[in-house]
Amino acid sequence: NRPQPRAGGTRAMSVLAKEPFMAHELSRDQRPSWPRRAIVTAGMPYGNKGLHFGHVGGVFVPADFYARFLRDRLGRENVIFVSGTDCYGSPIMEGFRKRREADGYKKHISDYVRENHDSQETDLASFGVSCDLYAGSALEPAAHIHERVTSEIIRRLHEKGALEKRSTKQFYDPKAGQFLNGRQVLGHCPIQGCKSEKAYADECDLGHQFEPEELIAPKSALTGETPELVPVDNLYFDLPAYLGYLKDYTKQIEADPTVRSVVSKTMEEWLNPAQLYIQNKFREAFDAIEGELPAHTVIEPEGNKSSFTVAFPSWRERDEAHEVLNRGGVRFRSGKALVPFRITGNVEWGVPVPNDCGCTDLTCWVWPESLWAPISFSRTVLARDAAKLEAAGVAPATLPASALSDAQLMDEVPPMIMDEPAYTHSTLDWRDWWASEDARVYQFIGQDNIYFYCVAQSGMWKALDWNMQQSCVAANYHILYMGKKASSSSQTPPPLAHEMLEHYTPEQLRSHWLSLGLGEKPVSFSPKAFDTRETGKDKDGNPVLARDDKRVIDPALKEGALLTGVFNRLARSCFYGVAKKDGDEAAYRTGCIPAGAPSAEVLAETEQAILAFEQAMYTFEFHHAQLVCDELLRAANKRWSDASKAAKNQGDDDAMAQALIDAFHQLRAVTVLMHGIVPAGCDLICEHFAIDPKVFFSWDNIFMTCDELCALLDEEPGSHRIKELPPRFDFFQKHESQY
Repeated sequence: NRPQPRAGGTRAMSVLAKEPFMAHELSRDQRPSWPRRAIVTAGMPYGNKGLHFGHVGGVFVPADFYARFLRDRLGRENVIFVSGTDCYGSPIMEGFRKRREADGYKKHISDYVRENHDSQETDLASFGVSCDLYAGSALEPAAHIHERVTSEIIRRLHEKGALEKRSTKQFYDPKAGQFLNGRQVLGHCPIQGCKSEKAYADECDLGHQFEPEELIAPKSALTGETPELVPVDNLYFDLPAYLGYLKDYTKQIEADPTVRSVVSKTMEEWLNPAQLYIQNKFREAFDAIEGELPAHTVIEPEGNKSSFTVAFPSWRERDEAHEVLNRGGVRFRSGKALVPFRITGNVEWGVPVPNDCGCTDLTCWVWPESLWAPISFSRTVLARDAAKLEAAGVAPATLPASALSDAQLMDEVPPMIMDEPAYTHSTLDWRDWWASEDARVYQFIGQDNIYFYCVAQSGMWKALDWNMQQSCVAANYHILYMGKKASSSSQTPPPLAHEMLEHYTPEQLRSHWLSLGLGEKPVSFSPKAFDTRETGKDKDGNPVLARDDKRVIDPALKEGALLTGVFNRLARSCFYGVAKKDGDEAAYRTGCIPAGAPSAEVLAETEQAILAFEQAMYTFEFHHAQLVCDELLRAANKRWSDASKAAKNQGDDDAMAQALIDAFHQLRAVTVLMHGIVPAGCDLICEHFAIDPKVFFSWDNIFMTCDELCALLDEEPGSHRIKELPPRFDFFQKHESQY
């Protein structure tokens, strides 16, 4: 179910090496194959707070760029882009508890989540993020559909024998008189090599999973006391049973050019044997109790290593060893390995789990249900489509039963804050999107969630035996803030998303974030407007901060300058160039797109840019795709400047007409390519072309000349009238603070 590698494998090296497009000629025969339909998702933010810039720039803008590109490439009705607020889980419960205690908040936890959800959606909409649905796992319109999907998946896993009931230990605070959720227990991560001192009941802030009894130095967040571990029954997915499949799958995606190397490398880390690491200073104590351990092998330390390794046949023997080692006073750390993946919990705020699957009165743990939440959200989109079509008079018998049934679960649907699609999708059966070999799922996440989306999810999708198409996961490295990890709990918390718009336009920021290359390494976002470094002294000896220092160039505006300068000039030159003008009777001033064939050089250069852009999008090299646009814009603008100046100096109207034909051809092409990066400005350019956006941006027409596009519109070349451009018009504007 993976796409075929590109024919010949030729990379657009001309773009990367800053050489002319034709230096390494690409061919249309090398174009990558695309699916018939696509799902795009973005990692779900927790519903306990608003969004900081890292959520938007590190995940949502890349996902939106890709979704917009696929809508143009595949047809908008063949793409569903969903995300939403993660409404459950201990961070939400803990945030709600603190809000009640600190502020006297009186509303229900669902109201608390709804307020944060609306804030998140508002922020995303202000940055041009265009989800078909930004939902909430506990909120209408998706809440009851998500409950149904949860029940269907857990029952299916139970039927397939992939679930087991295990009695494990959960932290209980006797002083508070209650069980503690994951975020109400704090300690140090027990995983070997992890230096996190911010670990919770069964995972640390870097995404490492472990058993509660392994947590080092646990403390209750409620009372500060050391909590007790009390046995509780829960359902677990038998993830270790899929070790062989996951090894094969990891090798498969390692060779896939669409998957970033960090994904397969991180997956491999979890496919090791079950091991414990013990410091050499505990060797004597270990030797004293080794005979009591289950089957194991001791691997002696090499060189100057400070610990030795104990390997076990499986996680079961490793876990049995914990009690023996603890009794013998031997401290240890666990190696990364597959362990059963917890499905349920006993917290009240969660998705109910069917009582006929082995346990009663449990809710779903947040991580598994958040993995299939995008399925729930997709089904909600299709149910909404079904309701629209039925209301419009379409016979219910012609619609998929699953979509109609899901539509009945939706209560009164609140209006979207983002723009709701005016169209319905090509098929309303969710299996055509998630379980069909001609469809593909693209999931944009942060690198610290690879375990969940690539290991746990892949195993569960295989176990369901529904022909679920494994996701192509685009995992970004962290976007840093002023050189440090962007974290709301750090000493220098990053600015909130909406605060960024007090200093920059959405398009300036979208363009800059996409240029950072987060798919290759962590990169710092250092906007001058928020830079409080001291860079000198004023004449009175007072410190001058970078944000106020005129000598300091704003790195966040580097790409924006291309928009407000070069892109604006090229678009204005085209539209003003053909506009009728009093006293100028030149034949090309018709108010219409000029007729005629672009020069051979322009056709070749533009085609190479289109092919290079598509190749970069196929391999998720978004900064390279943007560089293609940068080079094409600059080349087109320079060509126009040189040709129009020469034509004007020589009084050659024919040469001026040819310059306009070339400029219009390249303007249309680069506007289509840039559409996902800076959609608002590109939509404005399309508006002044006066062409239906569905036709203008469609990649079915990407290689057409303007004459061929006019013919498609049943118009004679040279007769298609543009929308007149007002004087001194900007398609891309600077922020008012930058003037």
